[in-house]
Amino acid sequence: MTNKPEFERGQLVRLQSQPEQCGAVIDVSESGPEVQYTVLLGGKTRKFFASQLIADEQGVDSGEALSADGCRALLTARYINHPGTSTLYSLNAARIDFIAYQFRPVLRFIRADRPRLLIADGVGVGKTIEAGLILRELQARQEINSVLIICPRPLITEKKWQTEMKRFDQNFEHFDGALLRHCVSECDLDGEWPENHRFGIVPYSILNEQIISGTSKGKKTGKPCLIDLDPAPRFDLVIVDEAHRVSNSETNAHEAVRFFCDNAEAAIFLTATPLQLGNNDLYSLLNLLRPDVVIDRDSFQHMSEPNPMINAAANLARGGADDWKAAAIGKLEEAEATSWGRTMLDGNPEVEAIKLQLSSPKLSDHDRVRLINDLESLHTFSGIINRTRRRDIGDFTTRNSQTVEIEFTDSQRMLHDALLKVQAEILADLHGSMHVKFMMTTIRRQAASCLFGLAPFIEDILSRYVSEEELSEVDVDELNADPDELETIAEKVKAVVAMAKNLDPTDPKLEKVVELVEQKQDAKTYPNHRVMIFSSFRHTLRYLHDGLRKAGIRVGLVHGGIPDDERTDVRKRFEKPKDDPDAFDAVLFSEVGCEGLDYQFCDCMINYDLPWNPMRVEQRIGRIDRNGQKSKFVSIYNMITPDTVDADIYERCLMRIGIFEQALGASEDILGKITSKLQDIAVKSELSDEEVRERLQQLEDNEIRQLQEEEKLEERQLELFGIEMPTKQRIKEEVEDASSYWLEPGAMNNLLVTYLASLDGSAAILGESPLKTLRANENVRKQLLHDARQLSTKSSTGQREWEKWLKGSDPHLAMTFDGQCANENRSAQLVTPVHPLIRQAANSLDAVSDAEVHLTVSDPKLPVGVHPFAVFQWELIGLRRDLDIRVIAKDESVNEHILSLLQLAVDSEASDERSILDADIDELDSRHYVFWKDALSSYRNKIVDLAKFKQQSLNASHEGRIAMLNDRLKSASEEKIIRMRQSEIDRANREYEERSAELTRSSEQADITTERIMIGTIEITRG
Repeated sequence: MTNKPEFERGQLVRLQSQPEQCGAVIDVSESGPEVQYTVLLGGKTRKFFASQLIADEQGVDSGEALSADGCRALLTARYINHPGTSTLYSLNAARIDFIAYQFRPVLRFIRADRPRLLIADGVGVGKTIEAGLILRELQARQEINSVLIICPRPLITEKKWQTEMKRFDQNFEHFDGALLRHCVSECDLDGEWPENHRFGIVPYSILNEQIISGTSKGKKTGKPCLIDLDPAPRFDLVIVDEAHRVSNSETNAHEAVRFFCDNAEAAIFLTATPLQLGNNDLYSLLNLLRPDVVIDRDSFQHMSEPNPMINAAANLARGGADDWKAAAIGKLEEAEATSWGRTMLDGNPEVEAIKLQLSSPKLSDHDRVRLINDLESLHTFSGIINRTRRRDIGDFTTRNSQTVEIEFTDSQRMLHDALLKVQAEILADLHGSMHVKFMMTTIRRQAASCLFGLAPFIEDILSRYVSEEELSEVDVDELNADPDELETIAEKVKAVVAMAKNLDPTDPKLEKVVELVEQKQDAKTYPNHRVMIFSSFRHTLRYLHDGLRKAGIRVGLVHGGIPDDERTDVRKRFEKPKDDPDAFDAVLFSEVGCEGLDYQFCDCMINYDLPWNPMRVEQRIGRIDRNGQKSKFVSIYNMITPDTVDADIYERCLMRIGIFEQALGASEDILGKITSKLQDIAVKSELSDEEVRERLQQLEDNEIRQLQEEEKLEERQLELFGIEMPTKQRIKEEVEDASSYWLEPGAMNNLLVTYLASLDGSAAILGESPLKTLRANENVRKQLLHDARQLSTKSSTGQREWEKWLKGSDPHLAMTFDGQCANENRSAQLVTPVHPLIRQAANSLDAVSDAEVHLTVSDPKLPVGVHPFAVFQWELIGLRRDLDIRVIAKDESVNEHILSLLQLAVDSEASDERSILDADIDELDSRHYVFWKDALSSYRNKIVDLAKFKQQSLNASHEGRIAMLNDRLKSASEEKIIRMRQSEIDRANREYEERSAELTRSSEQADITTERIMIGTIEITRG
């Protein structure tokens, strides 16, 4: 008896023991006791007996009929599973408000020739959010299994990055020196970075000599170090915040950042460094980020030369006047004639293609607009730098600031003066200990803020009860006086503490705050009743909280020590209308407390005290002066006590900068210098009041004037960088052009509904508002868990939270597709293109091919009738992979409208009877073949020419880079420096070989693969 084969040649089968593995039968042998099959599996042929195989029944069979909703779900699944470079996937993908200009760096990043970008945006623009959006965009396109964030230590203390990354549903851990050394040691042993520590935030301060080169003061420690790791750790993304801090190439931090970035798949630098050719920081950062392009200072200078001509050509195209095309060609030829242009533009296939278009006698307005984008992409820094200043995006509101001067009472003045006297005595006795200087200055600032918080603050400092996080709120790193010094201080301040505890309770400053808050409650004059009150000191905040409550004001409190869920609850109560009994009229904040949450529903703030750091002041104001603010004006009340150092700083520095009138546009570096000099002046207790004012005048004459001059210089040099800020309308259009209907919330909701229906009819997504509920019984959750584990073995934050619910007993899950709704409802899961549920749903339809649909739609203009059509997926393989959905209709006049019609179409009432004729299918396939053949020929020629040109450019830049690195190696004398320089040369050579191989492969394998994913008819009616 012969066994009858269960499977045929060409049939897809899966392994009984490993159903996730799928292959095709290529041969059948019936000679043995059991039928044996040869299966092509994972690129290899393997033999299996019939009992080891099962038929592939996943997904919808090829050719199966789909409904209108099923058709739309299929297209959404294709866009999610095969991301294209022209489409944004990070829209609605984070717990943030939509702000169009924050997607500009994302677009630059995905279009750049290498995933490297310097985000040089101004203070308050939102660089952290932009970095998070780039991370989201990368996650939609590939597995992101490791991310390293490098930043200043205070941002770790304040949990800034940890908090902001939670908006993107990402959990990061903070690294200290011990953990970093552990990871380096594990990497040395295992050859890879420890899996449990692949999402980390590292402060610059622990990137020391020992970590980098394994030496301490030039002597070997015998411990593993970065430059000896082989292979080097390769992070998927490295983010470097306040990158200007590593601009000095002689520092350990610079060497560490170079090491991590050279070995990273992608890198982002964040800084507010202005764009100026003479700016050493900018050159150093670009050389660090793109050493293959910015090889030395000469190449940096030459890069700017073609940009004025390229700008002129783009402006000619934008104007569209007579003879603009010939004039634009002339400008391009001028750009090609520059020293940079002769190497990088002359003969460049992309430039030649633009010139060919400009030579065309017929050019539509659509072609002209596309040419503008093509011309702007030639800017030499366009793929490397993004620069957005607050002034470029316009003022969100008008800032109305008022100085509220509150004199000390007699008893308060006595206490304040007594404190100053004690401060001078302490510093004289302790011979100017810097720790003590900072401690006494901080105590003095607490006194200027609120004398009623002075006694408990001093007692906490002397008892070492002040946490690192609390100190960071007042811009102090540490207060580490030794025990003997503390004993001396305690003895001296005893009398001051006693005076503070017995202070007359009359407080004009508190009374004024109560008056301002009560004034805002007058609905006739002020429609918005809310007031934010800021202080850098927690003792001040607690004092104000008690005082405002006693005055009958409904007040909340938020500082760095308040848990996240309580902060969110306070924000919700603050947003409630005035007549709601749970509403807050005022909320007290520290700097750290307000991070991560936006308050644009409030239009008034009171600075009870002011930080000496201008960026801190800007961050406070930015909580209300931001996108989404409904009021035309925001009110800022600055409470100042005359004849204090705080008052002098306010008048001579903060007011002079103009921070209360408009957003800062300055360099973070200069603002940092201003802050340091203010602190230096403050700790010098030996200075008389007049000497303090003289020092502040010098600061005004030097740093503040430099700040203003830099802004003017950048304005003059912007054209050299080719960085032209488009209008708000154009930014909006850029983002809209990169958006896709098939990734919008409605489309993703439809995909999920289709997927859930295939599992169990009982599962559903409930709710009409943005906040929805997923209902799934135990059986459905088991199926979902099975699919989740089949799809991914990686344990990301989102995956863990998703699986936690699936394994639980609750059949309901709060969810939303809307970022703003998710920000207001932190417990709800934000469903985005990278959410595990969406991935599962898209994967379930990935096997669907050649589905048949019959639809109907009403349109006032297109030809009435039944139109056969086919939808093809093109995958373009070349220098990068890209997706394109192409439609072929029998009637060419409806060709370009089919995808739009599919968004609105419904099932045809004649679906059961209607079918597409074989002759129509043959005609559609034939027309598609001609279309594809022409496109492939053009695409291959383009890729071959571009790869050849890029190889020539790569050869030239590599030669120059290696020559420069060899010179640096020859000039090195210390062993650790020699090892570092040799390591740089090895990395440069390895990178060159990898990129050369990529270019060769791209040229040889350039192709457009096609798949017919849908075929059918669409009936157009007049409604």
